[in-house]
Amino acid sequence: MTTTVEPSTATASALRNLYLVRFGFAVVWAVLLFLTAATVGPVSATLLVLYPLFDVAAAVVDLRASKAARPAVGLRVNVVLSLLAAVGLGVAVTSGIPAVLRVWGAWAITAGLVQLVVAVRRRGLGGQWAMILSGGISVLAGGGFVMMAGGPDAALTPLAGYATLGGIFFLVSALRLHRVVQGAAR
Repeated sequence: MTTTVEPSTATASALRNLYLVRFGFAVVWAVLLFLTAATVGPVSATLLVLYPLFDVAAAVVDLRASKAARPAVGLRVNVVLSLLAAVGLGVAVTSGIPAVLRVWGAWAITAGLVQLVVAVRRRGLGGQWAMILSGGISVLAGGGFVMMAGGPDAALTPLAGYATLGGIFFLVSALRLHRVVQGAAR
């Protein structure tokens, strides 16, 4: 006798694991950025470019894991946006903190919108309310970063807070998806 895993259960399990990894990465990244954020130096510049590249890798893993959930268009858009953000940040780090905040803000707005759409489409899977909130907050935070770039208090440290909050949302979703997976196993 063979057992098959429901596609939605397999997707929920894969997303749970991915979200846990994303939580860990976000927290470690935020601590490192916070420690190096006084100026745009080699370490902070590397971290700034690394974050959207990690987002690309996570979206590719998500695409492979969630074929049954069909969020492919949104995830592919996210890959393109994050690659553009990585390139944009690579250029912006040479111009200073305001330029970084503008690029990061534009990315946060657009990627937040995509995250919101993908999470709404997945809401039947479970564990997506935190992702819906995260997408909405990302849009608002992105606008804040763009506005902050024009002011006298432009700093990189708010990006560490942004990543930490995003990581917490991933953790909450992972925990909610764990319940979905456990419930399906019974």
